[in-house]
Amino acid sequence: MSDLPFTLDQLRILKAIAAEGSFKRAADSLYVSQPAVSLQVQNLERQLDVPLFDRGGRRAQLTEAGHLLLNYGEKILTLCQETCRALEDLQNLQGGTLIIGASQTTGTYLLPRMIGLFRQKYPDVAVQLHVHSTRRTSWSVSNGQIDLAIIGGEVPPELQDSLDIIPYAEDELALILPPSHPLARLTVIQKEDLYRLQFIALDSQSTIRKVIDQVLARWGIEARRLKIEMELNSIEAIKTAVQSGLGAAFLSLSAIEKELQMGILHRAPIEGVEVRRMLSVIINPNRYRSKAADAFCKEILPQFTSLPVNFDKRDKTFVPEVVASEEIDG
Repeated sequence: MSDLPFTLDQLRILKAIAAEGSFKRAADSLYVSQPAVSLQVQNLERQLDVPLFDRGGRRAQLTEAGHLLLNYGEKILTLCQETCRALEDLQNLQGGTLIIGASQTTGTYLLPRMIGLFRQKYPDVAVQLHVHSTRRTSWSVSNGQIDLAIIGGEVPPELQDSLDIIPYAEDELALILPPSHPLARLTVIQKEDLYRLQFIALDSQSTIRKVIDQVLARWGIEARRLKIEMELNSIEAIKTAVQSGLGAAFLSLSAIEKELQMGILHRAPIEGVEVRRMLSVIINPNRYRSKAADAFCKEILPQFTSLPVNFDKRDKTFVPEVVASEEIDG
């Protein structure tokens, strides 16, 4: 068998250029010089005898051959990382890396607690937390880029047969009001009261918005009649807006624990209505699963289901490395 016409370093460079959109930014991200990146690309194109980039525009654009090589190159690099992590497992959790994915609410408010518990028991395991949309997180689990994930949305239909989707816990979405709001003086509010409120919400395509609309419909409440006065792109921004008296909102209880305890937000129960969604753990059964991932599932997830809402975080201050956070979808 002849030598391969590319190296792993060249595949990393190709991936970096595609991600950054320019040779210079790719060089900066890899901590090498731009001439070194350009030389590697020239060598790769000469070895393959095909152009990989259209060099006419300001942004580095892949050719058809470039896209093809990138697609296979990402799979090769993922498999290499998987191999290294399997070898690290020989040390029996004395090191290694655990990569966890999450959608926005779970990644921001729930997983840091779980990871804190895990790190107390396995302090030598490095933990990365990838926070993205449910769809992107599901694909990352499918591709082997993430060990496991906890999500609050629906796995894309095309992945449901290839992933293990395990119902984990229910997440209650509470109606919150400013403490000074007239309805905050009531023990419970009626369903009809919702139509008189001004709401602050995430984008209409977000997971939480869709779940709320579906659940309210089951209780006979027409979501289209709710007055959405403002759409914001972060949960923290919504909390601040409600505190400032700009309206009401539905948010996960896990996201508002501190504010409820401090009395700067009011939780308003709705008579006869419970807005809940199911959180799920997703795993790819066909990919290698590290001992760290197994330990997290078996030892941390069962413990966490029994923790009270006001879980004491004073001694659980570990903050995981958040690799990426975008696409607000709950």
